[in-house]
Amino acid sequence: MSESVPMASGADAGSASSPPQSLLQGLARTARPKQWMKNVLVVAAPAAAGVMGHGTVIFDTIVAFIAFCLAASGTYFLNDAFDVEADRRHAKKRFRPIAAGTVPVATARAVGVGLLAGGIAVAFLAGWRLPIVIATYVVFTTTYSAWLKHVAVIDLGMVAAGFVLRLIAGAVAVDVRISVWFIVVGSFGSLFMVAGKRHAEHMELGLDRAGHRATLDEYSVEYLGYVRSVSSGVALVAYCLWAFDQSIHRTGIVLFEISIVPFVLAFLRYALLVERGQGGAPEDVVTADRPLQVLGALWVAIVAIGLYVA
Repeated sequence: MSESVPMASGADAGSASSPPQSLLQGLARTARPKQWMKNVLVVAAPAAAGVMGHGTVIFDTIVAFIAFCLAASGTYFLNDAFDVEADRRHAKKRFRPIAAGTVPVATARAVGVGLLAGGIAVAFLAGWRLPIVIATYVVFTTTYSAWLKHVAVIDLGMVAAGFVLRLIAGAVAVDVRISVWFIVVGSFGSLFMVAGKRHAEHMELGLDRAGHRATLDEYSVEYLGYVRSVSSGVALVAYCLWAFDQSIHRTGIVLFEISIVPFVLAFLRYALLVERGQGGAPEDVVTADRPLQVLGALWVAIVAIGLYVA
């Protein structure tokens, strides 16, 4: 695979749009620290179990977060190395450090492998179960980058699995039981976001989508809408069942039923943003939309009071 920028015009365009980068700057950008926000999902299981007040739990949760940051960054390096030719044909991704030639492909692969190994090694600080989850994530993501991202529908499931493994990692790191409802909501909520991401790519790339990602040409806008409808429906019903179940086991507490309102509204708000084509980067959607942030904060507050105060 060539490591040189294929067209002079592409390089010129990149230099016109952004200042030249050093190798270290390119490595930092490829690690995508902005996307480490996704790894906050490791907090979900300990928080839902009501054990976040314990010191050892906090330590193990932080370990899980750091391990996933390292492993996730490693997968970004390997994925960009795999996708270098396709990225060079993409209007925005051609400015990524590897596609632009700032970070050589061989260097990216070596750094990626090192970060993956580092993530698994760090995970041992929280016991032997967490490294298994991190290793599973590594296998899933590398298999996805090398092959499964070209298989329609399976690619959606594989990306969603990355979010679910973050949820599981938080649980195994602190040794708490994972409820069935927690897994269902996490799994189908993740699938909903992934379908929204593909919808945004579909709209952005238009007729050029097949050249960037083969599976995009197999998905119609209507089909992606169907996936979002099914996945959001299952996630919302499962959350409602969890909320009612919590209310039954915590007699007299109606906060969990009340939490359904901001949860559903947040889902609907996110769905509206996806429909507008803004779901390409879920972390950007969350950090940029104030109504979504307010609904999310309200939901977290209600559930936290129900779990830790009431």
